[in-house]
Amino acid sequence: MDSTLPAVAEELLKEIKKAFQETSHVPDDLLLGLKFIFGPSAVPALDLVDHRSVTRVMSPSGRTAYQVLGSSGKLYTCYSSCHFCTCPAFGFTVLQKSESLLCKHILAVYLSQAMGACQELSVSEEQLTSILLAEEEDEG
Repeated sequence: MDSTLPAVAEELLKEIKKAFQETSHVPDDLLLGLKFIFGPSAVPALDLVDHRSVTRVMSPSGRTAYQVLGSSGKLYTCYSSCHFCTCPAFGFTVLQKSESLLCKHILAVYLSQAMGACQELSVSEEQLTSILLAEEEDEG
């Protein structure tokens, strides 16, 4: 994970990946750790993973973003490389109030990576640019 998460969170995600590769499920002790470290984002993030709501969007140049279909039906763009999501919860609880390490969408991205549960979508450079610009237009 190329993120700015605390070492304990990084280690937990590595353990989840290892356990999932070996047994195809996440043991209860790691689920408890997930809930302890990520708080109220953990269960909704797991639900998003279960519903295969995370899509890795890749362009020919190797640029990558993730799109997560939120529980509200809205599509959010997440950037795991810089630990950012376009949802309002990320802006408010993570950036403004510092109440959480991340939102459920970016946690779902990290969990999907760990469990190999990302859907894959290859797009042209122009299509990826449109996806990124559409997010800016929504905010502006």
